[in-house]
Amino acid sequence: MLSVTLDDGTLLVIPDEELTFAATRGSGPGGQHVNVTASRVTVRFNVVLSAALSEQQKNRIMSRLSTRISSEGIISVSSSDGRSQHSNKAIALERLGELLKVALHVPKKRTKTRVTLAQKQKRLDNKKRRSAIKRTRNKAAQDY
Repeated sequence: MLSVTLDDGTLLVIPDEELTFAATRGSGPGGQHVNVTASRVTVRFNVVLSAALSEQQKNRIMSRLSTRISSEGIISVSSSDGRSQHSNKAIALERLGELLKVALHVPKKRTKTRVTLAQKQKRLDNKKRRSAIKRTRNKAAQDY
């Protein structure tokens, strides 16, 4: 079971029935141990068929994670960091949870603010002061 606390405080729980685990041999260096054990774990989660997600959440995940999702709507996360299947399974679940948390984040709506009259005046005064400094430099350069 995968539990993810979203930014708004709600708890998203994905049951084990919706998650598929596959263990394969890890690639890369590692000597005799990595060549004979199936320690890499891949977790697959079908977003389209999930009963734990609302339609709005499914749409948000599909659009935000479009590069990570297959055409069937499956997210795959692999881990081969640890030496054991158990630790790699936990790492892969954690990564999947983080992916879903980031995808389901709803940005806060920006409230429009106005520049105050004093701020406008201060900016214009600074521009006038700067302009006067440059103007005086120019006249001095022409005298030579």
